[in-house]
Amino acid sequence: MSTRFAVRAERPAERDLFARLVDDAAVFPPGLAPLDRAVAEHLARQDHPHADLVGPLLVPASAAGDLVELERPGPLRVGLIARPGTPHQVVVDALATLQDVRDLEVTGVEIGWSPDWEEALAWDLPLSVEVPRETTARTRALAQLREAQGESVRLQAKFRTGSTPHQPVPTAEELASFIRDCLDLDLSFKLTGGLHHVLAHTTEDGEEQHGLLGVLAATRFAIDGGDVDELASLVCSRDPAALLDIITRMSDAEASVVRGFFTAYGCCGVLDPIGELDELGLLTATR
Repeated sequence: MSTRFAVRAERPAERDLFARLVDDAAVFPPGLAPLDRAVAEHLARQDHPHADLVGPLLVPASAAGDLVELERPGPLRVGLIARPGTPHQVVVDALATLQDVRDLEVTGVEIGWSPDWEEALAWDLPLSVEVPRETTARTRALAQLREAQGESVRLQAKFRTGSTPHQPVPTAEELASFIRDCLDLDLSFKLTGGLHHVLAHTTEDGEEQHGLLGVLAATRFAIDGGDVDELASLVCSRDPAALLDIITRMSDAEASVVRGFFTAYGCCGVLDPIGELDELGLLTATR
């Protein structure tokens, strides 16, 4: 996908719309960066002009021991990831390994939905639960998350927007339906995989991928009651001018509500979407 755009925003968007939006998933596919390099590059980017747009470094729970052994030039914030099917004990062991490690903060844990997912509430950390793609199972999972929201931890849904070896990229309608369901249930959510760029596009391999601006716009319209068809049209939009108009018209209060629902997403190359936001004129020069 070219990073050259035919249009540019007439004014920047509210910066808080993008604050801590892009979690650093460098060690996950398709990036697959070695952990030592991912840590070094993540910490080096703390001096980047748009460092405030980057969230924690996402690390597999199984790599906690390796993380402790690395030399780190500064404090590190990490999110522990246990993909669907990972036993909870792997996370328990990781938390024990990282407990009281100097200058290392675990900001949250991400797990897959399962019959015993509620055991993770006892970890007393912000918790993201990846829900299934299949509609009936997803509906059940989201209902359980909504029912458990009264627990002390921050709890949110997670949805995979990229392909896996077993499943293609979800359609725009699937993603729109997930967003609509989350807002109807007053559930915040994060996304993972596939949102490498700000606009929907077709990859060189012919895969249809969604874009960050379309998701932000769809979340904004969902807050005002937009239906699934309307949200899906935004999710798959390739019209930068229309999306820029929606994004730049958001007030600070509206941006805050959008981000209250759409909290973050994992990206293996965090500078790609940030660079495109900058190129489109959506970012102020400095924070």
